[in-house]
Amino acid sequence: MNISIKSWAICLLVALNLFVVNGCSTYPLLSKQGEQVPHDYLIGPGDTINIIVWRNPEISMSVPVRPDGKITTPLVEDLPASGKTSTELARSIEEVLSKYLQQPVVTVVVTDFVGPFSEQIRVVGEATQPQALPYRENMSLMDVMIAVGGLTDFAAGNSARIIRNVNGEQQQFRVRLEDLIRDGDISANVPVYQGDVLVIPESFF
Repeated sequence: MNISIKSWAICLLVALNLFVVNGCSTYPLLSKQGEQVPHDYLIGPGDTINIIVWRNPEISMSVPVRPDGKITTPLVEDLPASGKTSTELARSIEEVLSKYLQQPVVTVVVTDFVGPFSEQIRVVGEATQPQALPYRENMSLMDVMIAVGGLTDFAAGNSARIIRNVNGEQQQFRVRLEDLIRDGDISANVPVYQGDVLVIPESFF
């Protein structure tokens, strides 16, 4: 009986080990994909924007985007800014200012970048510094891992996965963080996209 229990326990440990090593095996391995479609930066809460009204320096100023996604400037109160491009926001400000000025010309320049939550890269689990990161053009998995300080000693790096919205449907892909960071396998470096969630599980062994 003891031998049977011991054998069963060994088999269970082997099975668990294979699950950890090949974790997320039910998910397809994420490989390098084609170039991402160009995507304009969207303003988000926490961004700082510089509003320049041509020939009207007294109402030109730098303002933060509030947590509710709105901004307030002279003559412009509680204007939604989150989710707009700088050009779209400039046109919205012009529309409001046209009540007070003749043909206002506005330029919006984003100076501190956070972006809306839907555009950020979120890293959770066994990263040294789990956090949400603003997306940058041509951002890769290696860029993300540098920003979060790499893996903890307890991370199951090759069991990590990316949760991604693909054509309105949530899909999960396996990534090889252990190979990328600790073995220097550059083939494991893949692009990340706006809104990706990187989940890094803990190793059981």
